[in-house]
Amino acid sequence: MALRWGIVTAGKISHDFVNAFNTYPNKGDQVIVAVAARDKSRAADFAKTHNIAKVFDTYQDLAASNDIDIAYIGALNPDHYDLSKLFLESGKHVLCEKPLCLNYKQAESLINLARKKKLFLMEAVWSRFSPAYIALEKELNAGKLGDVQFLEVNFGVPIHNVDRLAKKELGGSAVLDIGLYTLQLAQYVFKDEPIKVTAVGELNENGVDIVDTIILQYTGGRRAVLNVHSRVKLWNKATVVGTAGRITLEDPFHFPDKLIHVDGKIEEFPLHTSNLPYNFANSAGLVYQAVEVARCIKEGLIESPRMSHQDSLILAKLEDTVRKQVGVHFDVDSKDYS
Repeated sequence: MALRWGIVTAGKISHDFVNAFNTYPNKGDQVIVAVAARDKSRAADFAKTHNIAKVFDTYQDLAASNDIDIAYIGALNPDHYDLSKLFLESGKHVLCEKPLCLNYKQAESLINLARKKKLFLMEAVWSRFSPAYIALEKELNAGKLGDVQFLEVNFGVPIHNVDRLAKKELGGSAVLDIGLYTLQLAQYVFKDEPIKVTAVGELNENGVDIVDTIILQYTGGRRAVLNVHSRVKLWNKATVVGTAGRITLEDPFHFPDKLIHVDGKIEEFPLHTSNLPYNFANSAGLVYQAVEVARCIKEGLIESPRMSHQDSLILAKLEDTVRKQVGVHFDVDSKDYS
């Protein structure tokens, strides 16, 4: 039986996810069957654009429906916890856009619920499923870089005036929006939790970080230096350096289509095409996480080994630490979650 997806919200990232999904020829036995949004007319337009059969008036109706097996949640950051909880409590698997939640306490609560319900839950860190990341991992595991000692990552795009980043009530934060990609890459490379985190940043008039520089120190003198900027475009590549050489994920490093190997060879990873335009760079790659989700559910797993629950918890802890050091506080940080 096909894995049936329901799309939660009809925004830009949901458009890109569905477009990538529908145009990918090798996604296996899975299909998008429904969409829900707060504005039903917007959901209806979305369904028409993407040839989705069913439109639901409310998220609650979609969650209660027997028409879907899994929800893709593309909502704004403050809604991730409540919507993921709604669908898990309704017996549905969940793929939730990053960040999984606004803080560690919410993420831990959500993961505990998924484990209790024996349902699949994954934070949609699509980078982890990039063919270039998998190629990087193979090089690291083969020891091609020798002893890996250093990582430098830059991610800067001029989005400081975009509401989702600039407004605290929308969960705005450079580290939660684009900085997350730099943090997850450091964890992907070094695996261990850092022994020290040092962060400095700049806040806007709403008390939201718009610039962050983060240094992660690991055992054995290993270090990652991460620059996050929402006012200017940086050269958004990542370089992993070891005692035997370096590997570079080219711009955009968070889902690159080029990787420079230790020997200088450039390997390219072309993406499938679509007749509909995308909102974000290389969004065709969003489908790879859907393929992984389907594989895991078919095998009876409730988490992916490539983006595990523990990976999300460490990421949430790092995000909390950075926000605290630069001075960003959300109201939910003062709440407890069971």
